[in-house]
Amino acid sequence: MPNITLPDGSVRRFEGAVTGTEVAAAIGPGLAKAALAMKVDGRAADLSRSIEADCRVVFVTRRDPEALEMIRHDTAHVLAEAVQSLYPGTQVTIGPSIENGFYYDFARNEPFRPEDFPAIEARMREIVARRAKFVREVWDRDAAIAFFAARGERYKAELIRDLPQSETITIYRQGEWLDLCRGPHMRDTGDIGGAFRLMKVAGAYWRGDHRNAMLTRIYGTAWRDQKELDAHLHQLEEAERRDHRRIGREMDLFHIQEEAVGSIFWHPKGWKLYRTVEEYMRRRLDASGYDEVRTPQLVDRSLWERSGHWEKYREHMFIATVEDEEKTLALKPMNCPCHVQIFRHGLRSYRELPMRMAEFGACHRYEPSGALHGIMRVRGFTQDDAHIFCTEAQIAGETARFVELLRSVYADFGYETFRVKFADRPDTRAGEDAVWDRAEAALREACAMAGVEYELNPGEGAFYGPKLEFVLRDAIGRDWQCGTLQVDFVLPERLDAEYVGEDSARHRPVMLHRAILGSFERFLGILIEQYAGRFPLWLAPVQVVVASIVSDAGEYAEQVAAALRAGGLEARADTRNEKINAKVREHSLAHVPVLAVVGRREAEQRSVALRRLGSDAQEVLGLAEAVALLKSEAEAPDVRRAGR
Repeated sequence: MPNITLPDGSVRRFEGAVTGTEVAAAIGPGLAKAALAMKVDGRAADLSRSIEADCRVVFVTRRDPEALEMIRHDTAHVLAEAVQSLYPGTQVTIGPSIENGFYYDFARNEPFRPEDFPAIEARMREIVARRAKFVREVWDRDAAIAFFAARGERYKAELIRDLPQSETITIYRQGEWLDLCRGPHMRDTGDIGGAFRLMKVAGAYWRGDHRNAMLTRIYGTAWRDQKELDAHLHQLEEAERRDHRRIGREMDLFHIQEEAVGSIFWHPKGWKLYRTVEEYMRRRLDASGYDEVRTPQLVDRSLWERSGHWEKYREHMFIATVEDEEKTLALKPMNCPCHVQIFRHGLRSYRELPMRMAEFGACHRYEPSGALHGIMRVRGFTQDDAHIFCTEAQIAGETARFVELLRSVYADFGYETFRVKFADRPDTRAGEDAVWDRAEAALREACAMAGVEYELNPGEGAFYGPKLEFVLRDAIGRDWQCGTLQVDFVLPERLDAEYVGEDSARHRPVMLHRAILGSFERFLGILIEQYAGRFPLWLAPVQVVVASIVSDAGEYAEQVAAALRAGGLEARADTRNEKINAKVREHSLAHVPVLAVVGRREAEQRSVALRRLGSDAQEVLGLAEAVALLKSEAEAPDVRRAGR
């Protein structure tokens, strides 16, 4: 006689085992029609599953966040059925839901092409229209292996064979077609709706191992309704328009080539942008009481072993051996162990705490070539890294101070709001649970003091401590996790960091790992796409181009450019014998914020005609007035505030 507690606290009692479908019907016809699945004591389940004991039940409807993942999961199954019905002999492997969609990997002699999508989508819509019920079945392991092997589905047979012996083997049917799956699923294929589209094909190695066979992966996207699908497709179009790699070429900022995979060749304009951001961050850190340091690139493996990074990150490290010294060195993938070495160099007193140690630290991490993406995912990068050594009592105050700095920095770059995730202890971690209890409690207290509201990100903390993840949303609605703050009781213990307390005894400091931008390279890629290359004047690598209309205004154009440079602006003169419309078009494509146009009249009057990027209007000003105006506009936000 199960007692079922509903979200409003009411309890429904049933005489015997009951399915979710029956419970929803007992509550009312509206819920019976709307419910797609349920959560039983927090675990997702099919509506057809039997409930035999007291529990809490929450029904999942189409508008719930959980529904999106189920729609995408079910659409992957429909894709697989459609492919096998159209292309007999194709083997299915795995097909999970992913962010914004799903994919399915297929084994077939001839890879699929985008030209195949119309036929596959049409068959998928036929399957959706049939409203075939999803039916869960529990199979004997050996019978399941034999079944798939007999059908020539060797990948499915291998998956089942490799599952733990304790795993229940579940098969889901949709009409005559079936697949190995843990579930859950919605009621039937019709619950998917029509808001899906196949997007692209890619190669994928079986189980991600390059030694295995190459499969064809078909990616798709699926949403609750057509409005959501259209919004997503528009976002993709806008993302393509803003792609930092394309804009980087147009603005001549950087390039990447095969001889240095995962590393960036910064061109003069790109390096100017990089330096502008670095100099801004350096000023902000100096004003906030950080001391900048520099630590070695190559560090002996013994330090990484003591810190625990050798065990956790060895596969991501670039290794160098010194044969005559019989040493193994690693290019540092992060800065924290080296900062502890500076802290340990000399006897520290509690009076020195908190000690805020910053480094624009160049790091290297091995990323598979397939994971690299422009300047956003690279192997060589620089972090705006810092570590705060403090007492346990200082954690909350330092966190509040950091969050205020981070908030101000993000606002200066045009991000007025951000979200915060609290990532707690991962399954694989260093330190005792009691230490993690202290660290997580301290971070929660710090959030309360700083007025930080967060959502939980379970199990995603660093191996040495819990962390806050700061997530920006860009101009087209994409989320980017940039800043972090991590509370670490573990590394100071492992690396023997200590200070002399007020009681003259030795104590371990707490180490706060923190970053605001994350990596410069990635953040610059985000900025390029945020502004679509149309940077505010203070960030633009070329701020003003002085363009002459006629050749005899060339000398004056050079004078104007020199006056602008003397005012601290990044200005260049374009005195080529080209029509002014061609110059305007060229510099607009290069995203130059201001074009100063000069001809005979401007030369005679010592004036300039200013044209802003994206506007046809002109503002005619005297040279001195124009320099003063643009100099003021080009001041970095922190410099402008300091001058008030």
